[in-house]
Amino acid sequence: MTQAANAEKLAAIILAAGKGTRMKSATPKVLHKVAGLAMLGHAVKALDGLGLEKLVLVLAPDQDEVVEAASSWVKDPSILASAVQDPPRGTGHAVMAAMPQLAGVTGDVIVAFGDTPLVRPETYQALLAPRRNGADIVVSGFRATGPHMYGRLVLGQDGALERIVEHKDATEDERAIDLCNGGIMLIAGAHLADLLGMLSDDNAQGEYYLTDMIAHARAKGLTCAVAEGNAEDVLGVNSRVELAGVEMIMQDRLRRRAMENGATLADPASTYFSWDTQLGQDVEVGPHVTFGLNVLVENDVAIHAYSHLEGCIVHDKAQVGPYARLRPGAELMEGSKVGNFVELKKTRLGPGAKANHLAYLGDAEIGADANVGAGTITCNYDGYDKFPTKIGARAFVGSNSTLVAPVTIEDDAFTGAGGTITKTVEAGALGVARAKQSNIAGWVARFRSKKAKKGK
Repeated sequence: MTQAANAEKLAAIILAAGKGTRMKSATPKVLHKVAGLAMLGHAVKALDGLGLEKLVLVLAPDQDEVVEAASSWVKDPSILASAVQDPPRGTGHAVMAAMPQLAGVTGDVIVAFGDTPLVRPETYQALLAPRRNGADIVVSGFRATGPHMYGRLVLGQDGALERIVEHKDATEDERAIDLCNGGIMLIAGAHLADLLGMLSDDNAQGEYYLTDMIAHARAKGLTCAVAEGNAEDVLGVNSRVELAGVEMIMQDRLRRRAMENGATLADPASTYFSWDTQLGQDVEVGPHVTFGLNVLVENDVAIHAYSHLEGCIVHDKAQVGPYARLRPGAELMEGSKVGNFVELKKTRLGPGAKANHLAYLGDAEIGADANVGAGTITCNYDGYDKFPTKIGARAFVGSNSTLVAPVTIEDDAFTGAGGTITKTVEAGALGVARAKQSNIAGWVARFRSKKAKKGK
């Protein structure tokens, strides 16, 4: 009798011990990013919605930063554990290394990979149906065409999985099979330890292969099945070239998601998203716009060409760009506008407020319907500390104003163009801070005559 009773109680092991030699990087391979999130983060988040009892990361030695990063990707960090595989001796050996961390876990176990950033929750969910139907092991599979080196999934006449054959070991008939091994497995918890104990390292590489478990399970009379999915979902990354390839696929997914949710992308191929970008309905995005991490854009917003947004909130009917930069902490309230070559950092632009051209506004609070003139900057940093600037409602800041923080321009106040403002401008007042102009008659003729005598 198969052990389907525990199919809804799950633990997971993520194999993440690969050093990524071909990445040529001091950063662990699984921490290289796709759409702003580490590859391992994508795998963890896809698994985390399954209600896991335990999630074990199998790592190489001295990879504490991987565990630290992973703790921020799970809803409940208490489920997270790690094991070290040293030296690495195959996928079966990696699962063996994780087993002590699964002590007391009663559910089934998913074996996944930390370098498959395109994996989706549906990829793991698809494993559960065959398990509910009595399969003791479920393997992810996909259809491949053209020349490739993937392992083949050999099915019996009843449709059950009989064995996994590596490409190099496959016969010509087996190589003609288009159903290939996706690598991810769901294994009945009641049988996992026994099946691991049956693995052998008696092979040319001296390694324990998890794929050999299928043959041992069949010999024990257990049932093995395939959950067929999308080939993209299980693509692994071993080099920066492959990393760029999955980035392209991920960006296409994110672009499609944005458009399906009601955004218009003028040039989808030149628009780049982060994994967590949120766009509302009727958002218009111009060409060559980049969304960094932690961006929320509400409805009816226009983001014009060549703008860069990161760590910011853009509320309804606001406008951004072209060539604008919104840095972390920027917030544009309803109907506000940031124009070309304007940079905001930790600044709130009130409803209807405008900064149309060539400005830097940092650590500032700008009131409703205020206007910030071209060339204005907030001098918010003295080399040691940051200081705030407050601009009131309906205030008008003249072009080329230098606002030396901490400083306040109150409601309905104006500042004259070209001023360096160092103290409060009271409500309704005009603040002027520049030298009085004087004109020297005849100066130009005298200057030119002097230069001519010197032969210049």
